[in-house]
Amino acid sequence: MASRLLHRLRHALASDGPGEAAAGPEAEQFPESSELEDDDAEGLSSRLSGTLSFTSAEDDPDDEDEDDEAGPDSLPSGDGTSGEDAERSPPPDGQRGSQLLARQLQDFWKKSRNTLVPQRLLFEVTSANVVKDPPSKYVLYTLAVMGPGPPDRQPAQISRRYSDFERLHRNLQRQFRGPMAAISFPRKRLRRNFTAETIARRSRAFEQFLSHLQAVPELRHAPDLQDFFVLPELRRAQSLTCTGLYREALALWANAWQLQTQLGTPSGPDRPLVTLAGLAVCHQELEDPGEARACSEKALQLLGDKRPHPFLAPFLEAHVRLSWRLGLDKRQTEAQLQSLQEAGLTPIPPPSLKELLIKEVLD
Repeated sequence: MASRLLHRLRHALASDGPGEAAAGPEAEQFPESSELEDDDAEGLSSRLSGTLSFTSAEDDPDDEDEDDEAGPDSLPSGDGTSGEDAERSPPPDGQRGSQLLARQLQDFWKKSRNTLVPQRLLFEVTSANVVKDPPSKYVLYTLAVMGPGPPDRQPAQISRRYSDFERLHRNLQRQFRGPMAAISFPRKRLRRNFTAETIARRSRAFEQFLSHLQAVPELRHAPDLQDFFVLPELRRAQSLTCTGLYREALALWANAWQLQTQLGTPSGPDRPLVTLAGLAVCHQELEDPGEARACSEKALQLLGDKRPHPFLAPFLEAHVRLSWRLGLDKRQTEAQLQSLQEAGLTPIPPPSLKELLIKEVLD
């Protein structure tokens, strides 16, 4: 049985085609627990020791009540003995063999995720900070998102709280009962939400949770997972751009573009175009016309000849103006823009990219 499960896991890790999602939940089993063993928790806690923020019990006597995490304990998906209950009570004799096998498969997953499937994303919690935002208080987990590419490339980053992960888990469970049955999630707690041990365990659990979601094609392409990664960054970048904070917005647009590139699947019908528009606007406002033109050119390649797409004329107009400023050939894009105007498909002059960003509703 052990060899058969190992073979099944190797097959699931090595294959990445959408046609394999039809194999059912049995083909995508991940026995790795969402809770850490003690040694793992201590190691992760040490790794995060420089970035964890805590308040002492004397300063905050209510530090065990977390606003978005307090509530009745809810069991993670799978059997009812996972999480903390499994740590307190020894398993029945009939389960010891399967848990030993699960430990072996867990070790196999840890060793193989960097070698067998380099095309999949890796996640690492790089910091976890206790944030006080009266009347609430929560832990903000920052994850590095690493995908295929040059080893010296800076990884993309996302910052999420427990409630964000829980919302994602709940939405996916509602839509994908079969695939989600094998994926566990760290349970809610009434107390001790801000201890180093709890934060370390949850940090590792969130890394595993996202890795498991990415390993199942049906889940990897789910719109809710795409929204989880990209939508908060796009909204913050849009807000900063509309208020004129272009340098701060540029970093967020660039991070959002890298996330979408690493995800490898569309995060929404127009989100790549919105991201390129934000990059072009910020580069232009920061006096970098070369980068702004490159973003416009990339967007035009994505658009092709999609008439009458609302972004087509604004990107053509930006490309013509930036090409003229840089002394580069603009005849082709100028002819395309003139053709749209003569056909009555866009006003004269067309709206600017900045105007589109202000009006765009990101949902």
